[in-house]
Amino acid sequence: MWSRFATPVGMNRRHFMSHMAGAATMMGASLSLGHSLRVHADTLKKNRKSCVLLWMGGGPSSMDIWDLKPGTDNGGPFKTIATSGDVQICEHMPLMAKQMHNMAIVRSMSTREADHNRGRYYMHTGYVPDANVDYPSYGAVIAHELMDQRPELEIPPFVSVGGASEGPGFLGMSWAPFSVSSNGRVRNLEMSLEKGRLMQRQIALKTIEDSFISQKRGGVVEDHRKVLGKTFDLLTSAQMQAFEVEKEPEEMKEKYGKNNFGQGCLLARRLVEAGVPFVEVDLGGWDNHQGIFRTLENDRLPVLDRAMAALTEDLEQRGLLQDTVIVWMGEFGRTPRINADAGRDHWARAWSVVVGGGGIKGGQAVGGTNEDGTEIIGDPYSSEDLMASVCQALGISLETTFTSKNGRPMKIANSGKIIKELFS
Repeated sequence: MWSRFATPVGMNRRHFMSHMAGAATMMGASLSLGHSLRVHADTLKKNRKSCVLLWMGGGPSSMDIWDLKPGTDNGGPFKTIATSGDVQICEHMPLMAKQMHNMAIVRSMSTREADHNRGRYYMHTGYVPDANVDYPSYGAVIAHELMDQRPELEIPPFVSVGGASEGPGFLGMSWAPFSVSSNGRVRNLEMSLEKGRLMQRQIALKTIEDSFISQKRGGVVEDHRKVLGKTFDLLTSAQMQAFEVEKEPEEMKEKYGKNNFGQGCLLARRLVEAGVPFVEVDLGGWDNHQGIFRTLENDRLPVLDRAMAALTEDLEQRGLLQDTVIVWMGEFGRTPRINADAGRDHWARAWSVVVGGGGIKGGQAVGGTNEDGTEIIGDPYSSEDLMASVCQALGISLETTFTSKNGRPMKIANSGKIIKELFS
């Protein structure tokens, strides 16, 4: 289990990663792993619930993607198109239109945090920032709760692709996100030595450290040795092949899109296949205060459409979507009113997220907004409600309670309520 790789007391993640990098530098530049993930394929297919978060950093405009208002002053130039579900979406999302039978749009999100940092933290944790408590991100919580389903997992249970996620908070560094680039690379963490020579160097290093310990320098050296030991275990695991996106066929790479987000979503599918409980893939560039329609039409929407549709279709075809929840969201939406620079500003009062898989009822819109997109129609939903619904889809009990470092009990999803329409 990845819990074997918990950092020692008093050692933070940056310290841990610096030792990982140092170990990799010492060991060389690329290790050949002699076994296939297929060895564990049958085991990994059992009880494998996972979540993939597609994080849209900057605050995407719901009104130009999932909840259009054509013909109104606030609507913008984009038209709607029919989908495979009972919803209409933006004309510049034609591939996702074919996958909407698998996805539900929650159009009645209503939150209070319209600042980037605060909104990001809130949507990742269900809590507003608090100087007294460091709350765990949803990725850490889900990884923590699902790890008992997969004792065979040797690679990290929470992987962040293409950008940094929020941290593990009071759950501890065992549940911190393992950050990689969209091609699955960890900086300075590639090796070229044969396994035999690698083991020889490990033995030599142990001999040196034993000498330091014998000189009564044991505490710090022992902590360092534990970290390096965990690094060796991780780097020599056959499951690390899940990160090797470059081995995918060219047609599969093309299907997802040969860009960072596309290849990141392809990596997410590989990690789900390997049994990783939580994967976050980052696509920034949504803080469109100027020229929003040009940016969306020519850049963000084509990238999003191709990759998100490929991921959804691929998971369904491989029989994984029924056990995998896909979540699309950012920190907030954007103003219905178009500003003087042909952009939209921050707006948390009424916006959308998209969810699907894991038994969630797709092809529908939950809630809505009024004609000009300024107000919610029906019940408003929060980050906590979204997380509670994701937990429901993943089979995680909403009665689960954590205890923070100051002894305060905290219910999972901050006592959010399930969005019932997603399961009816």
